[in-house]
Amino acid sequence: MTPIGAEISDRIWRAKYRYGQEATIADSWRRIAHTLAAVETRDRAVWEERFLGILKDFRFLPGGRIQAGAGTERNVTLFNCFVMGTIEDSIRGIFSALEEGALTMQQGGGIGYDFSTLRPRGAEAKMVGTIASGPVSFMHVWDAMCGTILSTGARRGAMMATLRCDHPDIDEFILAKQQAGALRRFNLSVQITDAFMGAVRQDVEWPLLFPVATFDGSGETILRDWPGLKEPVPCRVVRRMRARELWERILRATYQYAEPGVLFINHINGLNNLWYCERISATNPCGEIPLPPYGACDLGSINLTRLVNAPFTHHAKLEIETLKDTIRVAVRLLDNVIDASRFPLPQQAKSAKGTRRIGLGVTGLADALLMLGLCYGSDQSLALAADLMALICHTAYRASVALAEEKGSFPSFDRDKYLQGAFIRALPDDIRTGIAKSGIRNSHLIAIAPTGTISLLAGNVSSGLEPIFAPSYGRKILNEHGHPEELPLTDYAVQLWRETTGVAEDLPPGFATANELPVLAHLDMQAALQPYVDNSISKTINVPEDFPFSEFCQIYDWPMKRGSKAARPFGQTR
Repeated sequence: MTPIGAEISDRIWRAKYRYGQEATIADSWRRIAHTLAAVETRDRAVWEERFLGILKDFRFLPGGRIQAGAGTERNVTLFNCFVMGTIEDSIRGIFSALEEGALTMQQGGGIGYDFSTLRPRGAEAKMVGTIASGPVSFMHVWDAMCGTILSTGARRGAMMATLRCDHPDIDEFILAKQQAGALRRFNLSVQITDAFMGAVRQDVEWPLLFPVATFDGSGETILRDWPGLKEPVPCRVVRRMRARELWERILRATYQYAEPGVLFINHINGLNNLWYCERISATNPCGEIPLPPYGACDLGSINLTRLVNAPFTHHAKLEIETLKDTIRVAVRLLDNVIDASRFPLPQQAKSAKGTRRIGLGVTGLADALLMLGLCYGSDQSLALAADLMALICHTAYRASVALAEEKGSFPSFDRDKYLQGAFIRALPDDIRTGIAKSGIRNSHLIAIAPTGTISLLAGNVSSGLEPIFAPSYGRKILNEHGHPEELPLTDYAVQLWRETTGVAEDLPPGFATANELPVLAHLDMQAALQPYVDNSISKTINVPEDFPFSEFCQIYDWPMKRGSKAARPFGQTR
């Protein structure tokens, strides 16, 4: 019998991850396992076999950059995610940052930028007497660069741009993607502060400002923390507007155009395990990895569909011991990626090796729930998903403590300060005791990424923590020659059910697609997993075309109340 999803798996492998004369994907798994085991100082053959053991049968899916680059002669990074350095507010600084972004994208990394350091449109540049064109104007330069890099045959570029909610050009930023074709290689997110949300609730005026060093003359100043600066600096108030009006403009823009998203930036920094040595103001393009300047993270996902025993029967259950073993080996594999990878910039290598951040996540959650007889979003499914994510998180942390005993903690580890972190304080006592005694190898361990392509590689399993998209549909992919082809696809769990029951058009009990689920079912699943994720989660919220704006606004209230770090555009069916 042909394995489920074999055709799409083979197509994706040939187009994206096959290297040289590799005849099957098993050859690619061996290449990856061998390369990452070579980092070990002893027992390399043992670790190669253990790495291979979790890779074969798609039980663990390393990020696409790892699969495409590990063990090859290509000058590429094995890291999916970067946030670039602080952009200096000068022509030299701007184009130096542009060059760094181009080098990073050329090697396959997605990038995020905080453009808040660029002076607002209309401000005079003191030294040369010219008038600033503002951050959004320079974002168009980045967008063109990304398109040019794409035209050279590099991996499809993706970028995140963020801007502070008190930057004078925030209105222009909110509207920046409403013109057809504008900034289409960017995702946009507004950095939302607790102070701003307080001003929204109180319905008071909100100051839009910029560091006073930019401006001649006099005027009201307010002390503010600012990106790239260690201490609060005086900022000149350019104008004021009602906070509630600005908040509604953000929501209206997202409701109508699915941009911009928001980052609850105080919450992100408050829950950062490295709160004592980092300040975050941007994320990678999909939002699951908040990072400091030059921060980087390598990703990988456990394929939960391969861990369900006796699917679609009364005896269906998760293979917990196999899951635990997979987690332990995956943590070591991802940690080895840090030492095996090339880096486009030396600053990125320093950051990655200083923190040893990894992002272990899941994919196939919705399929696995269906195989266990549960409907996505039901109380039972939420309880199981939460328990499952807690197990993954805590097993990963214990594995990282054990790695620290063997190989040492990440260089930026400060025992007392790390243990004071809000996320760390919520961990079980044995983990905290282990960290106090032995340290920990990785500053962060858990992230739930979109996993679009690697989920197709695994036979079209449901992506990340998302619901099933549809039982069957057509999807365009690029073949190994770079030409688009449309393939008919069937969801992995649906196909498995049909083969199990022999009913060609039947659907499993409890089956529901992303568009059929209530909005709250999406949000509740994210809330169930969020307490066990130290990086962040990428989640699409499917909103019907006739969804009332008043209810849409409540979606944004929900993440703040339930502890989410961000709210990205909501996959609206509009």
